[in-house]
Amino acid sequence: MTTTAPVIKLGAVAYAPKVITIWEGFKAYFIERGYYFDYVLYSNYESLTEALIAGDVHLAWNSPLAFVRADRMARARGLRVESIAMRDTDLDLHSLLVVPADSPIQSVQDLRGKTVGFGAVDSPQATLIPLDHLRQEGLVAGRDYTARRFDVLGGKHGDHIGGERLAAAAMVTGEIQASWMVGKNYQAFAREGTLPAGGTRVLATSGAFDHCNMTAGPHIDAERAAAFRDILLAMSWDDAAVRPLLELEGLKVWHPGRGTGYGLLERAVTDEAFYDAEGRITVQDYRY
Repeated sequence: MTTTAPVIKLGAVAYAPKVITIWEGFKAYFIERGYYFDYVLYSNYESLTEALIAGDVHLAWNSPLAFVRADRMARARGLRVESIAMRDTDLDLHSLLVVPADSPIQSVQDLRGKTVGFGAVDSPQATLIPLDHLRQEGLVAGRDYTARRFDVLGGKHGDHIGGERLAAAAMVTGEIQASWMVGKNYQAFAREGTLPAGGTRVLATSGAFDHCNMTAGPHIDAERAAAFRDILLAMSWDDAAVRPLLELEGLKVWHPGRGTGYGLLERAVTDEAFYDAEGRITVQDYRY
């Protein structure tokens, strides 16, 4: 009697229509190399994380916040998850606190009594890490300044950047006095005209943090996880068939995964009471 190993299932969040194109392309690429997997799309990262821990999927293309939750949920159950691959664009990012170029605000302490813009409630780069940064500077939302969240598409963990864009636009019109955004979006908003050329400046910069990763869940054996990782790492920008997929996914090179770049987010998640130590959702007014 022979047995067949179960089909590896990868979970991802459908934060934009291009996600289907990306994973259909990746699936075909993997099949050509003898590795068959299927993918399941979820409407939000919370459901994806729960599916990963339950074993409904074996791998998850995770946001940083989803990785933090998966790690907490796994540890609470005596299990383990691992970051096995990351994009070059996921490493050592920074969030920026931006103000109009002519603003009288010259330091973080000048934000006392002002209104600061943030992204969606579950955005690591535009809300959680920024809230933590200001907290470390002695400024607490609701006590020292007013935090205005631009909540867009809860459960997507800020992947759609809509909240960051709305906050940036509100700063330009004077509705708020400062706005948080990740560095690459600061540049993108300037290129597209959301931020006027030369019309803003960076007031503060967060510490470095990592973004998305491919997470191997507790229900995939190490050999099959390693094989998946190795195929990813072998993808080449110079391969004309692969480059469009890499462009859609926002990278040029895959790197081995690491779990060391989530310290700031871990602290923020705890201090802002987003998840508890076992990964239960504890933040208020969160809809996904």
